[in-house]
Amino acid sequence: MENLSCEAGDRIYDPEFVADLFDRCSANYRRWSAVSSFGFIYVWRYQCVARIEPLGKESPVVVDLMAGTGEIWPHILRRFPEVGSITALDISHRMHLEAVERLHQSYADKIVHLEVNALETDLPTEHADIVVSSFGLKTFDQDQQAVLAEQIARILKPGGRFSLIEASDPKGWMFRPLYRFYLDRMLPQIERFFLKGANDFSMIGTYTRNFGNSRHMAQVLRNAGLVVEMRSHFFGCATSVAGHKPGD
Repeated sequence: MENLSCEAGDRIYDPEFVADLFDRCSANYRRWSAVSSFGFIYVWRYQCVARIEPLGKESPVVVDLMAGTGEIWPHILRRFPEVGSITALDISHRMHLEAVERLHQSYADKIVHLEVNALETDLPTEHADIVVSSFGLKTFDQDQQAVLAEQIARILKPGGRFSLIEASDPKGWMFRPLYRFYLDRMLPQIERFFLKGANDFSMIGTYTRNFGNSRHMAQVLRNAGLVVEMRSHFFGCATSVAGHKPGD
C-alpha cells in the first residue's frame, strides 16, 4: 500500500485515478467500509444528516456529492420524508451500477444518477435545497476543495443547507498511533487476505493522512460565502462541516 501510494504521488487526486480506484472496489464497498470502520461509518453518516437544519418546505431537492453506492440516502429519507428528489453525483461508473442494484424500490424513483466529476458539474445555479457528501472529500487536494466549495455555493439555493463529513487524522488524540497503525499497517494486510490481494480500500490511510481534517474545507466554504460550523466526531477520527447559504 505504501508503495502504491508513493508511486501514485499526486496522481491520487487525478479524476481518472479516483474513478478507477472506486470502480475496482465498488462491489465490496458497502460491506468492507462498514467492517473496516467497525460500524462507525453508519453512525457518522447519521450524524452528518442530523446536522442539517430543518427547511420548513415541501419536496426539497437534495444533491449528494461523491454519492458512492448511496448509503446516506436512507438517513436523508428518514429525516426528510418529504424529499422531492436526490441527485446522486459520482465519478465512478461501477459505483452508480452498485447503487442502482441495491436501491429499495420504495424510493428508487426519487434518485437521479449523474456520472460526473463533482468539480465540473453543470447542475443549474441555485438548484439544491440540501447538499450532502459522506466520505468523498479526502479524494480532493486543497485546490480541488476550493473548487468544490464554489460549486456547492453555486448550486445551493439561498437559505439552502449543506453537511459534509470525512474520515480524518485525529492529531493530538492519545490513541492516534494505534489508529494510524491500523489504517497504515493492519488494514492493508487484512484487505489483501480477505479480498484476494486487493489494496484499494487501504488507500484510506494515505488519503486521511493527507486530508488531515475538514478545517481547510470549512475555510474555503466560508470564502465562497457560506455560513459554516466544523465539528469533530469520535476524538477527531471524522470531522464534518455544516451550515447554510445566506438568503431566504
